Amino acid sequence: MSSDPSVRRPLKSRSTVWAQFFSRAMLRMGLMPNTVSLLSILCAAVGGGAALMAVRSESGWLFWFIAAAGVQLRLFCNMMDGLLAVEGGLKSATGELFNEIPDRIGDAFILVPFGYAGGTEWSIALGWAAMGGAVLTAYIRALGASITGKHDFCGPMAKPHRMAAVTLGCLGMLVLSLLHLTWPLVLVFLFFINAGIFITCWRRIRHLSIILKQKSNA
Repeated sequence: MSSDPSVRRPLKSRSTVWAQFFSRAMLRMGLMPNTVSLLSILCAAVGGGAALMAVRSESGWLFWFIAAAGVQLRLFCNMMDGLLAVEGGLKSATGELFNEIPDRIGDAFILVPFGYAGGTEWSIALGWAAMGGAVLTAYIRALGASITGKHDFCGPMAKPHRMAAVTLGCLGMLVLSLLHLTWPLVLVFLFFINAGIFITCWRRIRHLSIILKQKSNA
């Protein structure tokens, strides 16, 4: 995780009592930020794998619960690596690499299986599109930072928002599974995720364009 404050996504949850408790516990365990970043990939893989298993198992509701938990644990690791690096004083020279690359892998491990779990050609296509869109939003943010020195984390479908949408989709599918109902809920969520990603990319490009125009006129 980078020590540069501009690289860190603004999260109010970092200052909560529970976040501080877990960060101190991880420090006592000797966990390093880069290790926690890699653990986020494992959590994402568990979440995505559980979503795939949910449509193949008679206990689908249980796997949808595990999928939702995996997604949230991925976000938990993403927050903890920053707390360990900055507040814990464990930042490293390779922190920025471990901050970005596992995030892109984590997005793929969650969004693509979520699309396949939808069970239709449209959901599969939208799952892949969401993964590509997630990479594109990060690329635009990184490009903007290389030009302006500041990262633009605006939404409406930045990483926390995407993962919140997937989590809600998994919990919704959990309920449908318990009620033995069939409804294309995954497809609906993926549609909104992709629409939100499109708007997010447009907003970030627009913000960057305004800054560049202001610089050229200065």
